[in-house]
Amino acid sequence: MPEPKPKALRVASIDAFRGMTILTMIFVNELAGISNIPDWMKHAAAEADTMTFVDLVFPAFLFIVGMSIPYAIAARERRGEGKLKIFGHILLRSVSLLIIGVFMVNTESGYNQEVMSISIYLWALIMYVCVILIWSHYSKGIPQWQKYTLRLLGILGLLILFILYKGGDGSGAMQPQWWGILGLIGWAYFFTCLFYLLFKTDMIALLTSLGFCIAFYLLMNINGLEPFPSYLAWLQGQSGNASHTAITLSGLIVSILFSRGLKNQHKHWILYILGFALFLFIAGFLLRPLHGISKIHASPTWSLYSAGFCCLIFLLMYLILDVLGWKRWFKYIEPAASNPLLIYILPYILYALLGFIGIAIKPDFMSSGVLGIFWSLLFSIVMMILVALLNKINIRLRL
Repeated sequence: MPEPKPKALRVASIDAFRGMTILTMIFVNELAGISNIPDWMKHAAAEADTMTFVDLVFPAFLFIVGMSIPYAIAARERRGEGKLKIFGHILLRSVSLLIIGVFMVNTESGYNQEVMSISIYLWALIMYVCVILIWSHYSKGIPQWQKYTLRLLGILGLLILFILYKGGDGSGAMQPQWWGILGLIGWAYFFTCLFYLLFKTDMIALLTSLGFCIAFYLLMNINGLEPFPSYLAWLQGQSGNASHTAITLSGLIVSILFSRGLKNQHKHWILYILGFALFLFIAGFLLRPLHGISKIHASPTWSLYSAGFCCLIFLLMYLILDVLGWKRWFKYIEPAASNPLLIYILPYILYALLGFIGIAIKPDFMSSGVLGIFWSLLFSIVMMILVALLNKINIRLRL
């Protein structure tokens, strides 16, 4: 008997998880520039064999991306879209995340501003304007020709910025130094969607896919493994993407278990998710001697532990919102949950603008210690208020 499709509704627990994750991401990104703070508020060192709550933020977003996939694809199927059209949307969305990620990375390093015709701050500002033009969710009242014109202007703008960019000694072009956070999300989203299109809700196949991702990382990182031939070298660079995909797949699996529980009106799914979390923790513990816990190296234990913690966090969100009914607080983070891409890039837009006009908004005395932590918290709250205001004037980004 075929598995029923996820309901056409927004699940408060998932939205709350997304909103809390994106706000925490903004907080820890700002916190990265603060000195004299406890080690547990920083990313753990690559070889430290441990993780902090900061190392859990990016995996939490990957996890919530995986949880959202069945609902998003089911919505497209209800609109009558076939697999080919859905795959086209997945491919377009993944490429969009890769493009934005690479452009963002090149505003941070690799540029040679002395030989560029415009400052890197102005370059970044124009880039973000182009991103908004291309990926805005335009209201239905705007004529189609205007939407296409604005998107075309954005695309042309990115092409011009690509040409204007100078790196290295001034002769180098823009390149993917790394994919950026959005690009890494794009890869994980793409592979997880492929697994879902192939296997749908076949839990054995999805768990096997999760195991494949972990096995791929281990195979690509065998001690003493000779470098692959140049035409296959890219494979070794995909091990991190495999770990990220494992986290996203875990979110997908939890979403399916959750959806089954809603439809069958029983609570056994909570035990299934707890059992899945236990499985992830045990698998991570057993694999720890091989590569330790390392967010920087995207080790299997880090990815499995992160996915396990995310299972527990989601269950906590469900308990608070859906069981106890404590939903009033959610309205304060709903803007971040409903417009995550915009609120993610807002701090970068703000700092590019401030750099261009030569103004620093953070006082020196709030760059260290407790005051620096308070600043980071205040900054994330301000970003949430800004995105709420932008939501009201219908500025939303949707890939």
